[in-house]
Amino acid sequence: MTADGRHVAGAVPGDRVRDDGILIPGPNRADPVCRHFGKCGGCQLQHVAEGALADFVRDRVVGALAGQDIAAGEILSALLSPPESRRRAALTALRAGKQVAIGFNAAQSNQIVDMRQCPLLMPELFALIAPVRELLTMIAQQRRPVKVKMQMLDQGVELILEGVKAEGLDAAMALQDFAGTHRLARFAIDQGDGLEILWQPEPPTMRFGDILVEVPPFAFLQPTGAGQAALVEAVRRAIGDAGAVADLFAGVGTFALSMQAGRKVYAAEGARDAIAALTGAANRARALVATEHRDLFRRPLVPAELNRFGAIILDPPRAGAEEQVKQLAASAAPVIAYVSCNPASFARDAKMLIAGGYTLDWVQPVGQFRWSTTWNWPRASHAEISAARTP
Repeated sequence: MTADGRHVAGAVPGDRVRDDGILIPGPNRADPVCRHFGKCGGCQLQHVAEGALADFVRDRVVGALAGQDIAAGEILSALLSPPESRRRAALTALRAGKQVAIGFNAAQSNQIVDMRQCPLLMPELFALIAPVRELLTMIAQQRRPVKVKMQMLDQGVELILEGVKAEGLDAAMALQDFAGTHRLARFAIDQGDGLEILWQPEPPTMRFGDILVEVPPFAFLQPTGAGQAALVEAVRRAIGDAGAVADLFAGVGTFALSMQAGRKVYAAEGARDAIAALTGAANRARALVATEHRDLFRRPLVPAELNRFGAIILDPPRAGAEEQVKQLAASAAPVIAYVSCNPASFARDAKMLIAGGYTLDWVQPVGQFRWSTTWNWPRASHAEISAARTP
């Protein structure tokens, strides 16, 4: 945006715009690394240099806080996940004749950009794109979109195809052969009647701390390993040596299991399959983790419950945790570590906590969706905060 209010698409901080609208590149430009850049909706900022990209991620949080008139003690430099580190993706495929296109949608469009290169995905995920494209020539219906979900687990890639038709013995054998050839950790399809697991040699797992969790199909995990490590470290710094910790919206245990060594943890989660996976993992490891299947939107923990803990970890979905935050603001919990995927809902909730007597000590922005301007994935990027009650 220029000083006189003109919007210049594709500009980068430091560029100059002549009176005739011609863009003069500045020092913060980079050469895009993908042949699909400009068409694929997966990336919008490959032409932005690393330093300016980190500033952009940080400024998203700064702007949201400023919009709520919140002053943070310290907003740290953003931590960006590296290229080829995205370990989960939900793509779309479409068959037209004998051709199958598979990839992300074009920007602001339902058109699929057929993926022939991707600097975002882990190499193990991208290596499956061509084989899946060939497989779908057999089981994808003409001009009916197919959802292709991939996620990297400890045993390999989990692959889920939704909206396919695999009829007959030949199709069933082809799917089994495909899973074995590509050493999938789990292979499941949905033909319209629910998910059917076709291949799972052993229970697929993810490790949090020193505990293995048997994860449900396409269970939510942090998008990158680097991002997860950054968030876990930030939460660990925030809660310090608190002896009893509550992990709210715990999922399959990313934080609860990473923090459980040497302390007691209470974990609450509304998704039944996620909390069942977390409970099973904690029981097998004999960890001091108490779990509860609890809808924290309808039945948040109240101050009398919250006050029993030395620290609270809060990692809600994109909409934030307004009802739970109201209870936290009235509590005497000494420390809150808030992990957010949405700067706007984070700033709204932070304002309520501050009004209740907390101070915002620091914020650590973590960019897990490199080169993206959008926040349309659940937990697309994260900002971790520590909030401590004032004397």
